Amino acid sequence: MGEDHGSFVLMQRYPFSIPTGSHSPALSSLFRLPDIRPPPSKICKLDRGNIANALTDNFLKEVHITQDQFNVGQQMLSLGIVLFEIPSNMILYRVGAGKWLTLQLFLFGTVSTFQAFQNSYSSFCASRFLLGMTESGFIPGGLWTLSTWYTRKETAKRVMFFYFGNQLGQASSKLIAYGILHMRGVGGKSGWFWLFVLMGAFTIFSGFILGFLLPDSFKNPHSTFLPNVSLFTQRELRILRKRVIRDDPMKGQKKKRIGLPAFKKAFSNWRMWIHFLITLSNNGPQRAFDTYSPSIISAFGFPSLTSNALASVGLFLQVPTSFAFSYISDRFNKRGPTVIAGISMHLLGYIFNRIFTEFTGRRGVKYFGVVWTQTFGTFSHPLNIAWMSLACEDSEERALAMAFVIMGANIAGIYGAQIFRSDDKPKYRRGFSINIAVLTVGAFLAVVGYIDDVWRRRRIAQQVRDNFSDQTLVDEEKRRGSAVGGVDDIKAVAPRTIG
Repeated sequence: MGEDHGSFVLMQRYPFSIPTGSHSPALSSLFRLPDIRPPPSKICKLDRGNIANALTDNFLKEVHITQDQFNVGQQMLSLGIVLFEIPSNMILYRVGAGKWLTLQLFLFGTVSTFQAFQNSYSSFCASRFLLGMTESGFIPGGLWTLSTWYTRKETAKRVMFFYFGNQLGQASSKLIAYGILHMRGVGGKSGWFWLFVLMGAFTIFSGFILGFLLPDSFKNPHSTFLPNVSLFTQRELRILRKRVIRDDPMKGQKKKRIGLPAFKKAFSNWRMWIHFLITLSNNGPQRAFDTYSPSIISAFGFPSLTSNALASVGLFLQVPTSFAFSYISDRFNKRGPTVIAGISMHLLGYIFNRIFTEFTGRRGVKYFGVVWTQTFGTFSHPLNIAWMSLACEDSEERALAMAFVIMGANIAGIYGAQIFRSDDKPKYRRGFSINIAVLTVGAFLAVVGYIDDVWRRRRIAQQVRDNFSDQTLVDEEKRRGSAVGGVDDIKAVAPRTIG
């Protein structure tokens, strides 16, 4: 009663920001309340997604670059993230989530704002690399932070909640861009100029908000801007900490830094490489399609700026779809099957696009292919992360594994940036064919991972049954020995019986 009452008080004080567990049916309904705090991942996606929207507002012509040069700039973004992903996570692990994630919002918000002043190929590439460098580690850092506050059972759903920020950021950026790009001519500037300025300023503002709300850890429950004010009482901290440690005792053994043995342990685990390759296969096609979806829709015959709004429909539809898949993954422990299904639906989207873009007219049918692909293109990635994180043994391995898989997503962005090229437009026959081939490999790897997962679970279950049977025999012999012949008889009989 005492612990449940404490949790209820906790939910009353912090109904939208405190990770909680399942103490009673009544509290369970409270614990499933959505996190209505603005997700930082949404801000990150707004900054990254602006460039796709700028393409419909004469961005290439006014910055004096070609489509293929634009693709190189997108590769620079992903390269910056890849190079600094793990170092960024190591810093977060050392200084705390509150301080580091807040600083990152300020940094990449500033870079995003100054993208408005790029006017050449060199300035474009430099700004994209700097944006990638300052954003690096932000998403895996956020995911790792979630894993320290939530139990393993809640992981898949909470990771998906985190990625809802990404998905809503993708969708919202299209609609916001539709409005802001109409500001062309204000102050003698292009619409894309105002898009970068306003969205960058919003990111910086979000840094202030996060600096007041996000604590570092259980040991340091203070936000960056309120270092002398604890966000929780000692009783609340005990409740939160106890439920997490009870679920996974290794979370109570966090070290000050990640050492070389942790790297060896994480990177020698071949199963982590399977998840890395699944991410590599899924995210390259998705990144490429997300960048060019407004332009692809525009090629169907829709007005340029209207294409940004139309490109948001599938992205909004992916939110309830993602939630449904996450619920199935979490409720029924179907980690592998949901990843396989998601990748398969994503693959089907490119088959649709490859076929439908050959039609003359019928822009509604072509648009359906885009909406389908957007709806199923993203959520396999967070489901794969949740699947992988549940296999990690401690917080060090989990932090490195998450950074490694997110790094894989950005390596995918490096090759994905070159899938849709100028000599292949507007139908992108080669691009869609490449996506089909790559996702076929991803689906195969997911099946391999699932088969291994099933085999491993059965082996563990058999070991548990064998150990239980052995212990039952020992207990039975002890009972007989005490009734008939004493301790010496037990020693004599038990080995023969078990062996």
